[in-house]
Amino acid sequence: MIPAIINWNVTPGFEILGIELRWYGFLFAFSFIIGYMIMEKIFKWENVPVKELDRLAIYMIISTIVGARLGHCLFYQPEYYLMHPIEILNLRQGGLASHGAGVGILFALWLFARKRPKTSYLWVVDRIVIVVALSGFFIRLGNFFNSEIYGIEASVPWAVIFERIDNIPRHPVQLYESISYLAIFIFLFFRYVKEKAKIPEGYLTGMFLILVFGARFILEIWKTEQTDFMSGTLLSMGQILSIPFVLIGFYLLYYSKNKSRAGRSKN
Repeated sequence: MIPAIINWNVTPGFEILGIELRWYGFLFAFSFIIGYMIMEKIFKWENVPVKELDRLAIYMIISTIVGARLGHCLFYQPEYYLMHPIEILNLRQGGLASHGAGVGILFALWLFARKRPKTSYLWVVDRIVIVVALSGFFIRLGNFFNSEIYGIEASVPWAVIFERIDNIPRHPVQLYESISYLAIFIFLFFRYVKEKAKIPEGYLTGMFLILVFGARFILEIWKTEQTDFMSGTLLSMGQILSIPFVLIGFYLLYYSKNKSRAGRSKN
């Protein structure tokens, strides 16, 4: 077996000026700050009142946390949380699911768009998915710092021993996902900057869903199963939950392509 080049034993928290912070929470919050700054630029570029962004940010923060928490509890540990529903509120216990966060975000954007009749739902989603991809980069980095959602045993040179878990070299699948989401963010952001209003509605969202959840589906191959009741099944829970998002992504690409053709024919 090729020895791992990294022995990882970073504590999940750190202190700044006597205040104890946890890496996951810090990076989660930092992703919202960076996302807000990017969205502020986008709103200014498209002459949308920046004050609207504050309302959108509140919707996003609440819906992301609620959706991610409920997603983890109901998708990955339903037997426990249905027996102990009050524990759903115990965020310090950990447990947030990206699929649940995705549903929460889509709901938040629907709430925002319905209060702005001149703004279509897909217009909002197309811009938000850019920063959501970047948030995925920071969140999976937080998982790596926490030594959680780790990979299966590996013999590759870049395998990592998560000393807080065991002494087995494993795939650093958190970093695989993190880097994938960063690459997706770069692709979406520069595609938007290059074409802006020329991009048909639904295109960026479709690409986001296909790339993010397609990557998630593939990377689940090297990830340890997070649900006991799914052990030994052909597909993991993460893969099963990713399939609908990918299919919706392909539908949105089809929709945006047809809309683009219809727009050209009118001209």
